[in-house]
Amino acid sequence: MLLDTDTKNCSEPLKSKGSIDRRFSIAPMLDWTTRDYRVFARTLTKHTLLYTEMVTTGAILQGDNPERFLKYDDCEHPIALQLGGSDAVALAKCAKIAETFHYDEVNLNVGCPSDRVQNSLIGACLMAYPDKVADILKAMQDATSIPVTIKHRIGLDDQQEYSILRDFVGTVADTGIQTFIVHARNAILQGLSPKENREIPPLKYDYVYQLKKDFPDLEIIINGGIKTIDETISHLDHVDGVMMGREAYNNPWILSDVDTKVYGASACVNNRFEALERFVPYVEEQLAKGERLMHMTRHILGIFHGLPGGKQFRRYLSENGHKTDAKIDILLEAIEIVRKKTTKHTCI
Repeated sequence: MLLDTDTKNCSEPLKSKGSIDRRFSIAPMLDWTTRDYRVFARTLTKHTLLYTEMVTTGAILQGDNPERFLKYDDCEHPIALQLGGSDAVALAKCAKIAETFHYDEVNLNVGCPSDRVQNSLIGACLMAYPDKVADILKAMQDATSIPVTIKHRIGLDDQQEYSILRDFVGTVADTGIQTFIVHARNAILQGLSPKENREIPPLKYDYVYQLKKDFPDLEIIINGGIKTIDETISHLDHVDGVMMGREAYNNPWILSDVDTKVYGASACVNNRFEALERFVPYVEEQLAKGERLMHMTRHILGIFHGLPGGKQFRRYLSENGHKTDAKIDILLEAIEIVRKKTTKHTCI
């Protein structure tokens, strides 16, 4: 399929020049926003800001192969590295490393409620120590020239007062941090799983809207429960940007509307087949390096979500992609299953 000039430009990385347009981003998600997923996302949107999975300071500074957590494809720009940790010195070192790897942004995770990270004083539990968070972010800013940002919740456990959130942001903002990504739910540190923490605590978008009113000079990004581009546009009437989580993974075709509807730019692709055609060369390249097919195809299972042939596409990849000798033919055959179920007049 021949691509027009505008869509060809989507293959060129969109590197930041001192500032990042954060009107739309994809949340960092453990095991999901891997390099393979991010490369696929780039076939659908050029302007979306992408985030890595959370990487702990220990994985970078003490691991045997830290580069495997840090490497990315050049097409992924603009891309941010999210860090997990609570030691200011270690986080400062990692922020500097993020700069050497040419990330466009480095972000501190103060939102993850997992028991596993709480034990290391990582994630949402840090919200109980705003002065410590401020010291960490000051150290990170001193160590790097790229933007340092923070992602956090609106509160912990049974905290209900907006003033607690306002005071936390005020303390952190005194360090010079300009960008706050706010998951509009409390983090329940005991009794709820990470999954339940994404669903049970009520969403309070009005708290995030109020932050923007109280801190008009700060960049406020809203996160939590956002599933459509129409919702995104509605939120943009109140805040500076929207971060979408699991919907962008489970139903990735939603990303194909971001560049046109959010950024007013040209679309990257015209249909799902075109997006997959763009992804195939990357898959072939990684297979040649020894990566398993399933490690890449597991991220694209939702591309035909709700469409004829979508279930067969998922089933075929799930049943055949995990085999140790699975090659690119498996992906091409899965695509062909869907193609045969659509008419030449159907654009999917």
